[in-house]
Amino acid sequence: MYFQEFKSVLYSDTLVPDIFICEYLPTMPPEYVKVYLYCLFLCKYQKKATVDDLSKKLELDYDTVSNAISHLENLGIVSRMENGITILDIKEKEINKLYRPKTTSTPEEALHSSEKSKKRRETIEAINKNFFQGLMSPSWYTDIDAWFDKYKFEEDVMYALFQHCYDYKGLSPNYIAKVAESWHNKNIVNSFDLDRYFIQYQKVKEIKAKIAKKLNLNRLLTEYEENYVETWVEEYGYDFDIIEIALKKTTSKTNPNFDYINAIIKDWFENNLKTKEDITKYESMKKRNYKKGKNLQEKDKDTVSQKDNFQQRKYEDEYYDKFFLNTGK
Repeated sequence: MYFQEFKSVLYSDTLVPDIFICEYLPTMPPEYVKVYLYCLFLCKYQKKATVDDLSKKLELDYDTVSNAISHLENLGIVSRMENGITILDIKEKEINKLYRPKTTSTPEEALHSSEKSKKRRETIEAINKNFFQGLMSPSWYTDIDAWFDKYKFEEDVMYALFQHCYDYKGLSPNYIAKVAESWHNKNIVNSFDLDRYFIQYQKVKEIKAKIAKKLNLNRLLTEYEENYVETWVEEYGYDFDIIEIALKKTTSKTNPNFDYINAIIKDWFENNLKTKEDITKYESMKKRNYKKGKNLQEKDKDTVSQKDNFQQRKYEDEYYDKFFLNTGK
């Protein structure tokens, strides 16, 4: 014999793991969440349904449902089988991610590791408390630990990384990883490096705003335009008063763009021009050379070739009359 509990839909519940809510739901399109929840519901009752059935039941088009299942499969929370779909245990998946085999170490290494782990743990718990209300998903722990190892950030830098991302664009893992990579490329390791970076960052930010205002863009700069400005300021070492000289040169252009401005500023840098005075002299010299070249071209145009360089003779009517009379003779 076997025992079976029966509950009508009116009295039953479909359990959703909290790990799904904090780990997957925030970045998942709402249509995909609908598909996942309904798949959980069908799985509980061991019901069959095709993609077409799901499409009609959820009032979503066929492609959306198909893409949702593919997305869930890529995330590793469902598995497409030959005869259907299996809902995977995402709790077990996260436990497997957190598991790390133990290795032996010397007492000195163990002591150092213990002290380092204590600092990391305190930093991670502070991040959890202040940015996730104490409900940070397990994958964040492994990500943060990996960033510590990869980028060699000190604890206060790691906390500042989350504060910076939280203040600007939110706590997307991809965004935080991108900012962390950027900080690493700028040789940021400790708080002193970070202070130096933020001073430069604020300077670049103010210059970006001034450029947008001078060009009447009425929009934020694109990522590529921002990269240009960062190069001008950080790599070339130019302040806004020098960049403004290049901006003024766009007034004669119908459709000025950052490629044009960059070409001007790059030319200054490659010619080792550091100050406004150097640039002013350089641009004046270019202007004089341009005028000389233009004058030479105009002289060349005025020079007439020898083929046409003669004066046409003029004859009176009497000359032609005599000419034809002599011919008749």
